[in-house]
Amino acid sequence: MRIFIGIDLDSEIRGRISRFLEGVQGFTPDARWVHPEALHITLKFIGEQTPERVEAIAERLRRVKSGGFEIRSGGYGFFPTAKAPRVFWIGIHADPQLAELAGTIDAATAELGIPREDRPYSPHLTLARAGGKSGSPKWRKGDGPNSAFAVLEKRLAAMGELDFGTMTAHEFILYQSQLSPKGSKYTKLQRFPLNQE
Repeated sequence: MRIFIGIDLDSEIRGRISRFLEGVQGFTPDARWVHPEALHITLKFIGEQTPERVEAIAERLRRVKSGGFEIRSGGYGFFPTAKAPRVFWIGIHADPQLAELAGTIDAATAELGIPREDRPYSPHLTLARAGGKSGSPKWRKGDGPNSAFAVLEKRLAAMGELDFGTMTAHEFILYQSQLSPKGSKYTKLQRFPLNQE
C-alpha cells in the first residue's frame, strides 16, 4: 500500500479553489490538473508499505498529541522556480503548530525505520503538473527554462493576491494513494483528532 499523512481541506475552501481552477485551467490545457476533491495538505509522504506496517504506523500516530490550529490558503508559486516551472501550487500559511505537527509525525514514523525528511517542511497545495513531470519541489535533471505555465503566469499576475480563506484543522488523516492514468485516487484509512493537548 502506498500511503501518506495529511490534512483535508474544509468544503468552503475546496469550493473556492474548485471555482478558481475552472477559471484558469484553460490557460495551461496541457498540464495535469489536480481534481479539487483530491486536494490535501501533505504532512508526511511514506510510500509503499505492507498492511502490517501500515497498522504499526497508525498505532504510532495515535500517540501524536497536538491541538487544533488555523490554516489559511492563498498566494501561489511554481516549483522548482518560476522560470523553470514544473508544478503550480497554492500557498499554505499556518500557525507554528502545523510545522510542529509535521515534525512530530516525521519523528514518530522515524521510530519505525521510515526515513526522516531531508528538507524543511514547506506546506502547499499542488494544483497542476506540467506534462508528465514529477511533482517534486526539488530541482530535477532535465529541469530548465520553459513556457509550460507562461499564459497562466500572466493571467495570475493581473489577478492580484489570491486568498481562498481560513479553516481550523481538527484532525490529520492516514491516506492510501492509488496511482492510475487518470491521476491519483486517495482513500482515507484512519483519522486522528487534534484536540489532545
